[in-house]
Amino acid sequence: MDRSQDSPRISVNFQQLRSVREAVRRGFNLTEVAAALHTSQPGVSRQIRELEEELGIDLFMRAGKRLTGLTPPGEVVLPIVERLLLEADNLRRAGADFASVGRGTLTIAATHSQARYALPHAVRDFALAYPDVELHLHQGSPQQVAQMLRGGEADIGIATEALAEYDDLVALPCYAWTHSVVVPHAHPLAQEARAGQTLSLLRLAQCPLITYEPGYTGRGHIDEAFRQHSLRPNVVLGAMDADVIKTYVELGMGVGIVASVAYDEERDTALHAIDARHLFATNLTRLALRRGSFLRDYVYDFIQTFAPPLGRAVVEAALRQEPGSAFEI
Repeated sequence: MDRSQDSPRISVNFQQLRSVREAVRRGFNLTEVAAALHTSQPGVSRQIRELEEELGIDLFMRAGKRLTGLTPPGEVVLPIVERLLLEADNLRRAGADFASVGRGTLTIAATHSQARYALPHAVRDFALAYPDVELHLHQGSPQQVAQMLRGGEADIGIATEALAEYDDLVALPCYAWTHSVVVPHAHPLAQEARAGQTLSLLRLAQCPLITYEPGYTGRGHIDEAFRQHSLRPNVVLGAMDADVIKTYVELGMGVGIVASVAYDEERDTALHAIDARHLFATNLTRLALRRGSFLRDYVYDFIQTFAPPLGRAVVEAALRQEPGSAFEI
């Protein structure tokens, strides 16, 4: 039989696809790609070259041996590579869901504030209900949480900022929260609050402030409130989590602004908390999933344990929506 008219057969392996995907995600730095894939840099280069030869196109632009960007064909192929790897992962998860009911792993990526204050009860209750599921909890910035989720390193991402900014993620609203101002009991702001005086942004702007780094735990709403009132806050220290902020407030370095949930009257006995919901906009914590991902049954159960309104039907409906669609519970 004359095969000259047949379409060419393409032989591709998943390691080649992973090498391409990671090359893009790691900014075309093959040293980082090799570390992420637990292989060598020459091995990564070989996998990419073999795929390009198989497809008959260059996926990457090069300067010598260095990758510098995607070619136009590479821009077209990359989404296909992403889908193939996602579906391969979905296939593995679907098989595991039927072959080992109630057994497996669940990886959650969250910011420190979520891991420290919002997740503990849900994690405890889930662990009791699913003793054969191995839980992993990774912490990072909101951007790192998003990247862990997008890269398949996490099943669920939980953060306040960043998660709704990616089209390949489905970000579901979990709960709203506000900020509190924390000071030592003898601080003038505490005395004014006990005397019935309402805290103002102008009064707060007169104090040295200790709060979250930009991009963390509602910092954007804090900055925006001062900006709207043409005030410049005197932030003397920025930190990634409330425990650090409270430590330096106790040392007398300044006035703290933290998520209200981060203040525990029984534990933070050295501090007085002042409700600041009238000063700063309400924040929204989101739970994110990779769009198109297959979720095992126990993942749905964890989601509802953490955020009761997010039942399975709600989550499945959200996953079916097109990117960019507004989602409401």
